[in-house]
Parts: sequence; C-alpha cells; structure tokens
Amino acid sequence: MKKQFLSFAAAALLFPLFSADANTEHDAFLDAEKTARYGSYQEFKEAVEQLDHPLKPYVEKAYWQRHPDIEHQSEIERYLTIYQNTPLEWPVRKAWLLNLQKQNRKAAFINNYRETSNSELTCTFLQYQLDLGAPEKAIMNQVTDLWTVGKSQPEECDPLFNTWRKKGYMSQALIWQRITLSAQGGSQSLLPYLKTLLPKNEQYLADFYRKVRSDPSAAAGMYRYKNKTAKEGEIAHYGIKRLIWRDKTLALKAWEKLDKMFDYSDEQKADVYYTFALALASSGHAEARFWLNKVPKDRQDRKLMQWQLGNMLKTQDWPGIIAFFTGKENLSLGQQYWLAYSLAQRGDNERAKVIWQTVAKERDYYGFLAAARLGLPVELNNQPLLVSDKLVADVAQAPGFKRAKAMYELERFTSARREWNYLTRTSSEEEKLAASKLAAELDWYDSTIYTLAQIKAWDYVELRFPFAFQDLFERYSKRNHIDVTWSIAISRRESSFAPDARSHANARGLMQLLPSTAKYVNKGTVSSKRLNQPKTNIRLGTEYLEYLKKKNQGNEILATASYNAGYHRIKKWLPDEAMPAELWIELIPYRETREYVKNVYAYRQVYHTRLGREGNILAPILDMKMGG
Repeated sequence: MKKQFLSFAAAALLFPLFSADANTEHDAFLDAEKTARYGSYQEFKEAVEQLDHPLKPYVEKAYWQRHPDIEHQSEIERYLTIYQNTPLEWPVRKAWLLNLQKQNRKAAFINNYRETSNSELTCTFLQYQLDLGAPEKAIMNQVTDLWTVGKSQPEECDPLFNTWRKKGYMSQALIWQRITLSAQGGSQSLLPYLKTLLPKNEQYLADFYRKVRSDPSAAAGMYRYKNKTAKEGEIAHYGIKRLIWRDKTLALKAWEKLDKMFDYSDEQKADVYYTFALALASSGHAEARFWLNKVPKDRQDRKLMQWQLGNMLKTQDWPGIIAFFTGKENLSLGQQYWLAYSLAQRGDNERAKVIWQTVAKERDYYGFLAAARLGLPVELNNQPLLVSDKLVADVAQAPGFKRAKAMYELERFTSARREWNYLTRTSSEEEKLAASKLAAELDWYDSTIYTLAQIKAWDYVELRFPFAFQDLFERYSKRNHIDVTWSIAISRRESSFAPDARSHANARGLMQLLPSTAKYVNKGTVSSKRLNQPKTNIRLGTEYLEYLKKKNQGNEILATASYNAGYHRIKKWLPDEAMPAELWIELIPYRETREYVKNVYAYRQVYHTRLGREGNILAPILDMKMGG
C-alpha cells in the first residue's frame, strides 16, 4: 500500500542535515582526500582503510588520477569495474589509458578502453587492435566513421588515417560527404585540405562551398554554376536556405532560377519551402502564407504554425486565423486560445467559449488567460506525490544518493549534480519519484524540479513550485515594494532555485544577475561568491525589479520583459498605436523573451494560488493596452 511520503521530521531521522557527527565525518573525508593527493601510496592506503564515509571512492579517485601506475594495475582495474558508468569512472579511466598509451601497453589498453568521444584515445584503440591482428575490415569501417566528420581530428589519428587511405578505403563519396559536413556547420578551415583530395576539375566546388558558407548571396550568382551538376545543386540548396534569412528578395528571385536549373527531389524542395515559410512568417513578409501553403502537411509543425499565427496576429487577420486553424489537429494551447479569440472578434462567442473552456482546464499561461476571460477559477491540477516508505528508504540508502548528499553538504554542487544525474539516470520512474521527494525534503530544489521534468511528472505542483528561500523573498520583496509572487516566479524561471546557477552570459545565482547589473544596483562591485549567496542575490534581484518597474511606469509586464531582454530593447518594441497587452506579449519579436514573460506570469499565478490568495493574477492583462 502506498502512502504519502515521510514528514520532514521523519526524513531528518534518515539523514540529518547539519549534525556535528556529519561535520566530523566530512572533516575526516577532506583529510583523507588531501592525503590521497599529496601523500605516498602507503599513506593513501592507510587513510582509505581508516575512513568510513560515503565519499570514500573519491579519495581513491584522487589518488588513481594522479598515480595510474602499472604496478597497481589490478587495484585500478578493480576500481574501474566497481564504479563503471558512475561519475567516478572516467577521470580515472582516462588517466589510466593515457599511461598505458605512454608505455605502449597495447593489450592492456584494449582491455581497459571504453567507448568515448575522445578521438585520440579512440584512434589509439583502433591502431592497437590492428597491430595485434584484429580483422582489418572491421577496424577500417570504424576508421571511416572517425574520419567522416566536419572537424579536424587530433594528429595522433594521422598514422591510422594514412593506413586507411593507403588500403583504399577513402572514396570520392566520403570526401564529398566530409566537405559537406565541414561546410554546413562544421569547421570550414578544413575545406582547403579537403579540396586537395578532389579531382582537379572539382576542386572549385570546395572554394564555392566555403564562399557560400561565409556569404550566402554567392548562391544567387547564376554564373557560378559552371556545369550544373548535382554537387553544384547541393551547394545552391544549402546557400539559398541561408540567404532567405539575410536577403529575402534576392533569395526569392534566385530560387525561381535554381528550381529550374537543378533537378531537386521532393524532399529537397520541401526543405526549401519550409525554410522560406519560416523565415518569411517570422518577419511578417507578405509572401509568407504563399510559402506556408507549399509546405507539405507532414512538415507543417507547431513551430511553423506558431510563426504563421504571429504573422496573422500582426495584421489582426481574424478571418485568416479562423480559416487556417479551424479543423487542424494537435493545436497548441496558444493556437487554441487565439483561434477562440479570433472567433470572438468575429462575433462567434459560443464557439469561442467552448474552446476557452477546454483551454481553461490547463495549468498554463493560456489556461489562466482563458479562465480570466470566462470568470472561472484557475486550475492547478495538483497531485500529491505518493510513494512507499520502503522505496524511499531504499533510495535513501543507495550509494549514489549518499554520495550526492555528501557533496551537497560540502557545497561541491557540480559533483553533487553529477552523482544525482547518475542516480536518476539508472533509476526506474518510481525510484525517480522517491528520489525527487527526498531531494525536496533536503531543499535540493533544482534537482527536484529537473527530475520531475525528466519524467514529465508535471502535476506534482507543490514539489515543482516550492517556496524556496521564502523568508528572503518575502523580506526583500516587501522592502522593495514588489509582489513576492513576482520575484519568486522570476527565480523559478531563471534558475529553478539553484543558488550556484551560472548562464553562458555569466549571469549568476537564484535571480541570474549579471555582474555588471549587480554592480549598478549595488553601487559597487559584487563578487561572484556573493552573487551565489541567496541573501545577496535576492536583495539585488528584487531591487533591480523595483528599478525596472519604475522605469516602465509601474508596468510589470514591461518590467518582466526588460529583466530578460533589457529596458532599451523593450522600449523599441512598443507600438505607435495602442494594442491589447495580451496581443503585444504574443508579438514580442524575441522568442526567448516572449516565452519568458508567459512563463513568469504563469508561475506567478501558481504561487499566487499556492499562497491562498483569491483571483486570477492575469486578469488585468485583458484590459491593459501597450504603446500608443
């Protein structure tokens, strides 16, 4: 029989969070790890024998990474067997393989090799197999796969490639395939070398490909197609799909000629039609609908239809939206919402109401908007997470969970997440649910959120939308005169409540503040370490939200968009003539910002309802205007 998971107090009996014993155990681990890094073999072995700690394997890892000595082969190989496929394996295996390679231990290298993206080790593995008499054809087929990529491979692979070439495995078809991979998204610096492998009468093709890669307008120069071969047609096909994004008029004119010049397959033409329709619809081009109608039905995906919807919303083409979307299957919630909106604009309120009633049942931005239109209560569709005590206890005792927990306590978050990912990757769905509940009890908010998302367990709302750092959000939101649901929704969208989150743009912490933004708000430099501290990050993040709200005359929609895309960019997006706010949101030019605003408002509604507040926080949007 299943029942609701343990209370927090009961959970604490299984794994106390900050006990003195745990701290002492962690100190013992840190001492042993230091010994493994800097001590002798004998000192390392003594430290390991005396240690009783979940991270004991990391002490062994620390030593074997630095000392993959052949005299300890049996110990190292035993370690690799025990921890195969865990985060502990590859750092040690790589060090061990590199040492075996250095000592030319071919049989041992082959025995210890495992499939990897490391091309140097893969080439060594294949070469050693050849050297020891493996069947040539089987090895050479693998070399073919290794060679036929759109990037340069390490020089350690050159002897193997030379053997492969001398034995006649290189063909003109493979050379052209690699040229195509290099030109279309790979490393174009490889093209001059590949050019030399082509017959002299075809070497111009490599130059042409490289030219089109850097300047797609070259594909529109009909004089370049000297022989009108299939290979020239491939280059033209690639170039015209790039050109449509840069120069629509030139691309449209060029395609008329290229379509007649080359004998393209239906699939190749469909690729062009799809790309043209997407590029033209996303920019509101007058010919977008014409090209959309040329796309085969099996290629008309939600992305394409969404841009077409946006294109028609710009002109408020309500009859066009009704004609295009009525009767289509698998419409997104947004497409259903705007179909109903269009019907209402044309006076067909009954049909609109029926559609909105369906949409309003969903826990979604559009569901909440539809509920607001109909005066219905919002639906969170929350489900309690029910798991058996035994399963929870089993997961709590799993070595991977214990290692993840210890890493979290040591604030080694990257290692903790690697262990967590290993644990959940090797777990059943029920075990993932138990692990999510354990993580929630320990306030590993991001691990809980990501694991539930991994198995599409969307309806465990209380776990997916926790009141993380609630006291800090309430304190600083109140201080900065903003609604706490706004600040916490921003953090939920930005970082899933991971204090150490860091974006590619170097935004940091719970509310993903750029160091430059933090410096501006703080009126002084803020270190990365401090930005990762919840208190500092929330204080500065809520201050920044207040600043953006004031800059946008109290409009929180514009402030939310500004938080993502920047205030000055948002001001350029406002129309000269006033339009409904919900329509403006749908027409935000940047997809990331458009979805960001929708998500933040949907999350705000979830937290608004979870706080026990009445009403629909999206309702004011229906009467709001933007621009003008």
